[in-house]
Amino acid sequence: MARKYGTDPICSLDYAFQRIGGKYKGRILWHLHIRDVLRYGELRKILDDITPKMLTQSLRELEEDMLIHREVYLEVPPKVEYSLTKVGKELVPFLHHLKDWGAKQIRKEKLKPMKVQS
Repeated sequence: MARKYGTDPICSLDYAFQRIGGKYKGRILWHLHIRDVLRYGELRKILDDITPKMLTQSLRELEEDMLIHREVYLEVPPKVEYSLTKVGKELVPFLHHLKDWGAKQIRKEKLKPMKVQS
């Protein structure tokens, strides 16, 4: 079940951005696409500008919106892996378009990205 938002979406674009908007969700989805499965610690290393609280919150929201799957392994120490769901994988072509558009705009504006991410 999708998580409840303060208001109903105004349109389909609003609906989409309520789920994938923000500073980190798109990057989390992108890296899960590239690597298929990532553990929490691996995501922390890749997204070195995110706080643990924000990463946890973003992962929970993405899971509630059925875009990622959280697999918990009952072992010591506990092991948790994240991967894209079928619905999350449907976003990948759009993430590619956004990534290409962003790269084009960065070049156009002669900006220097902090670091290159695949």
